[in-house]
Amino acid sequence: MDLPDFMTDVPVDPGVAAQTPALEGLTEVEEEELRTELAKVEEEIITLRQFLAAKERHCGELKRRLGLSALGELKQNLSKSWHDMQVSNAYVKTSEKLGEWNEKVTLSDLYRKTQETLSQAGQKTSTALSNMGSAIGRKLGDMRNSATFKSFEDRVGTMKSKVVGGRENGSDKGGKKKRALTDITASVFRDVK
Repeated sequence: MDLPDFMTDVPVDPGVAAQTPALEGLTEVEEEELRTELAKVEEEIITLRQFLAAKERHCGELKRRLGLSALGELKQNLSKSWHDMQVSNAYVKTSEKLGEWNEKVTLSDLYRKTQETLSQAGQKTSTALSNMGSAIGRKLGDMRNSATFKSFEDRVGTMKSKVVGGRENGSDKGGKKKRALTDITASVFRDVK
């Protein structure tokens, strides 16, 4: 007999049954009948285990041929368990109770006041950020119209015309451009200090 390990945990040896002492009050004939019946039941158990093992192998083969995997079965079992839980009495009652609590909380004065306060804080924050953005925009506009920025803008324009101007006519061999760029950069940084 070739049985898996998990099926060999119950002794089925008729000799083991013969070693147990007979209960008081049983005749030898009754004891022999019980031992015979026990042997038959143990043989049936062995046969059923062998049959079950064959059915499990056949089931595994069918699943393999159908492309069903252990992961797919696990997913299906979890999905079924989740569905069973959702329709269970305890889950339904808990959901109803949580719904009642949610309704009580959202209708309470404390919740309403907190919601109003947070809404007002959000509006004030939005207004403050908008005002700050406008102020920064005005300051940048004022800075662009200032004399320092105009002077810087003019110098950059002059530098560009000297650098690009030398390239356009082809007469500059690189030395004049480098000197002009150095002179302009020095004058810009001198004025910024």
